[in-house]
Amino acid sequence: MFEWMAWTPPVAIFFTSIVLMLIGMTVWELKSPTTMRKGWLPMETTRGDRLFIGLLSAAYVNLAFVAVSEKLMTWLSLENEPSIWISFVISMALLALIMRKG
Repeated sequence: MFEWMAWTPPVAIFFTSIVLMLIGMTVWELKSPTTMRKGWLPMETTRGDRLFIGLLSAAYVNLAFVAVSEKLMTWLSLENEPSIWISFVISMALLALIMRKG
């Protein structure tokens, strides 16, 4: 069923992180309902809004990294493609920033 996907450890950890975030956000929402607030995003958002925006941003960072990793190999004269862990760390940091300050 999942033969078409490249289930490497970073991919599995990325999707597991998303599932855990959704479960955690559900429990948090049930314990403490959210309110609208204005951060540096150009609109008032709830925690769920910021999570959605952060997850989209994380996905775009990972896709962009996959798109340019082969070119980075050429530009930086690397023997192997850069590790996907780099994009995972960057995307999770961006998600945390959006959740905290957005």
